[in-house]
Amino acid sequence: MKRDLVNDLADLPNIGKVLKRNLLEVDVKTPDELRSVGSREAFLRIRATVDPGACLHVLHGIEGAIRGVPDSELPQDVRDELRVFHRSLDGGVGNT
Repeated sequence: MKRDLVNDLADLPNIGKVLKRNLLEVDVKTPDELRSVGSREAFLRIRATVDPGACLHVLHGIEGAIRGVPDSELPQDVRDELRVFHRSLDGGVGNT
């Protein structure tokens, strides 16, 4: 997918209606803004503002969107890093 042709968050993989709405609510309005903010910061904003129970799957979806791939295609090392990050938010325990 060519980045310069993608202007709407919904054009990215893994971004459905709910995740798009959540990103818009935390002032991430374009794919470029999402890439600039990064998956972890976007996820933190969503948890702090919109959905305190946002799960690891949401984080995987955001990272996949940034990379332009379905979340199921994220490399295992990236998935592992995101899992560690997610668990750290819940004091070492959380949804996996």
